[in-house]
Amino acid sequence: MTSAGAGELLRQWRQRRHLSQLDLAIEASVSARHLSFVETGRAKPTSEMIMRLAEHLEVPLRDRNKLLLAGGYAPAYPEHALTDPELRKVRNALTRILKGHEPYPAAIVDRHWELVDANAQIALFTDGAAEHLLRPPVNVLRLSLHPDGMASRILNLPEWRAHLLGRLHRQFQATGDPELTGLYDELAAYPGGEAARPHPADVIVPLRYRTTSGELSFISITAVLGTPMDVTVQELAIESFYPADEQTARSFTAHA
Repeated sequence: MTSAGAGELLRQWRQRRHLSQLDLAIEASVSARHLSFVETGRAKPTSEMIMRLAEHLEVPLRDRNKLLLAGGYAPAYPEHALTDPELRKVRNALTRILKGHEPYPAAIVDRHWELVDANAQIALFTDGAAEHLLRPPVNVLRLSLHPDGMASRILNLPEWRAHLLGRLHRQFQATGDPELTGLYDELAAYPGGEAARPHPADVIVPLRYRTTSGELSFISITAVLGTPMDVTVQELAIESFYPADEQTARSFTAHA
């Protein structure tokens, strides 16, 4: 690829972030004229310039590597498999996090919402799901919204469906990842109804789930690892579920 490729990619990321050339130039402390030349391919950006602009555009590490390659430079960030020795400390930390979250469900997913790991309590959501949805790699959004997955047991499916689709829409809008776009189109075609407008008094959308023990209600929290310097590590997210009411908390306390 030529440097014009890097400039075009930078322009696309700037537009995704809804920044003008002038705004980005000011934030990154470069001249608007030079930025314009970079985006149109009239000037070859240095690797330092690409990295500076990518930082201000909050470009994910995977795509920063693509920007560098498009500019004719070597990638700056490694990408290891989670099973590689280099990520042993990360893997051990994640295992402790999942274990420490018990007795409540928690899972680790990658950038495409595929299940990486989970604690034993995640069986609360997977039990009863069709076998084809549990065949690796398991996509947790597909599992959640598919009629043969969790959907039939989610008591507030329209609201929860709107919440998940909204997150996925923002994600593919921010990254331009075609795989996420395809996943969104698939999930949006599943039945589930339209969610009513949230009530002004509502502060969060819980997951209300029917189990053999009765209705349980959860608050979900998403966490990512801080200061990642590896592509794989940056793309991991921890999805944790906490009791949203006293009845759910008592149910887990009794079970424990």
